[in-house]
Formats: sequence, structure tokens, C-alpha cells
Amino acid sequence: MSYQYKITVFTPTYNRAYIIENLYKSLCRQTYRNFEWLVVDDGSTDDTEQLFERLINEADFPIQYYRKENGGKGRAINYGVDFARGELFFNVDSDDYLTDDALEKVASWEETIAGDKRFCGVVGNLGTAPDVTPNKCFDGPYRDASLLERYKEYCDDPIDGEHAYIFYTDIQKKYRYPEFEGEKFITPGIPWNRMAHDGYLVRVFNDIIWIYEYLPDGLTMDTGKFMRNPYGHGLFIKEKAVFCGYNKWEMFKFYYSAYCEFREHYTYDKIADFVSAPKILMRFIDLLFKMRH
Repeated sequence: MSYQYKITVFTPTYNRAYIIENLYKSLCRQTYRNFEWLVVDDGSTDDTEQLFERLINEADFPIQYYRKENGGKGRAINYGVDFARGELFFNVDSDDYLTDDALEKVASWEETIAGDKRFCGVVGNLGTAPDVTPNKCFDGPYRDASLLERYKEYCDDPIDGEHAYIFYTDIQKKYRYPEFEGEKFITPGIPWNRMAHDGYLVRVFNDIIWIYEYLPDGLTMDTGKFMRNPYGHGLFIKEKAVFCGYNKWEMFKFYYSAYCEFREHYTYDKIADFVSAPKILMRFIDLLFKMRH
């Protein structure tokens, strides 16, 4: 498929009119201009819509703005990716912003993997400032890796911390976020892990291109999101265990750990549903836990 732009910067947003202009201003400062900004408003109740009426008129780069009913970030990505007109799909959060040369680096990084069907995209670093990151950096200009290398269970030298993930749009369309009725949060780890399980690699760079700060109203700080979205969370932790190649004993420990995580909120048979475990096994774990406590 041919695309109109090299990069689609995609931003799902919900009630972030008070801060999203920081990202907008960073896009105005980009040294690379072959991009568009695609925004999906996930049912905001503030003045986000009015803000974008102004930004679309004043911006010197193309902005697509769509509004939908509130359904969570995963659904917003599934909805928005079909409108992307860029070859690369770069999901950037609405409360963060990019360094001035971020898109220039992304475009140059992609040139190093162009045409190599082993790769699904490139990855940059996140920082709390343009020259400060809590993440461990590696030797050399880049590291070719499976996205499962984010886990210590999978490799001895995991890629730690949060990063900026840029995928080919065609691949992002293929690996959509699962949607569960009544649930609004699902971790991006699910499509990322599925890409890796299917054999795709990413090229990871140390360079900081994304500046972040954890805000009280952000998903990262919402510690209850997993219990409110048990099917999505259960799918993530079960697939992670399978893709990381747990043996039978490790799988039993995984099921026991899942039981302990969910037990205060759900019955053992519901927990079995969440992680696709045999109900008889989860019943045994339930009895074992009660005997030990």
C-alpha cells in the first residue's frame, strides 16, 4: 500500500486539553516535516474538540482529528490506525512531547531496516529530559531484538524501562488490540508480544526522542486498571508465560501467582477464565492456598 506521508504521529486522548498543546508545540518544532498528526478523542468531556478546531487552522502540518465514544486506548488505536496516511505509525501519549529531532531520527532509523521483512519497526528511548533516561543503555549504535527481550524470563539482558515504539502501519493494522466487553484498558504488550512470537524484530536505539512525566490522571499511575479489566490482563500474562516458554513447573507457579493476584476480587473459576486455565487446576490452587493460610 502506498502512503501519503512517511510518519503518522498518532495520539489517543481523553480530557487532556490542558496539556496536549505541549505535544503540539513539539510537533511544530520538528526538523523533519514529512508527517501528519492523527488524533482520536476518546469521548473527552473537556474542551478538546474546540482546541483542535483552532489547532487544525493554525498548524503548518496536516492534522486529522476524530471523536468517538469513550472505549479506552486500545480501541482508540484500533479505530485510528485505519485513518493513518503514514508508512510508519508512531503512538505518542497526549501528556508527553517529542524532542525537536525525534521524527528526523525515526525516518533515518527506518532507512536502516527498509525492505528487510524481518523487522516490524524501530524503537527509541524515553527520557525525563532530552539527556536524562532511567533506562539502561547498551553498547553500539543499536540493538536488534525481539520484543520478548523486554522480559527477564526470556533473556539474560532484558531491554528495561519504557520506550518509543514505531511500527510499520501495515503491521500495526495486522496486530490490533483485543477488545473485551465492559473493559477499557488493555496493555500494548499483547500486540507487541504477538509480533515477537510471530518472528518479527525491532531495531532499538539509545537516543532519547520522547520526554515523559507520570501524571496523576495517567494510565501508568492507575494501579487498579488490571483488576477492573481482568480478561485483558489475564490474556496478557497468560500469553507472556506461553511465549516465554515456561515449563510445566513454571506454568504451575504462574497459575498460582495469577490466583494470588486476582483472588481478593474474583472466584477461582472466574480466575481460571481470565488466564485460560483448567478450572480443576485453579480449584486445587484455591484449596492449596487456603490450607497454607
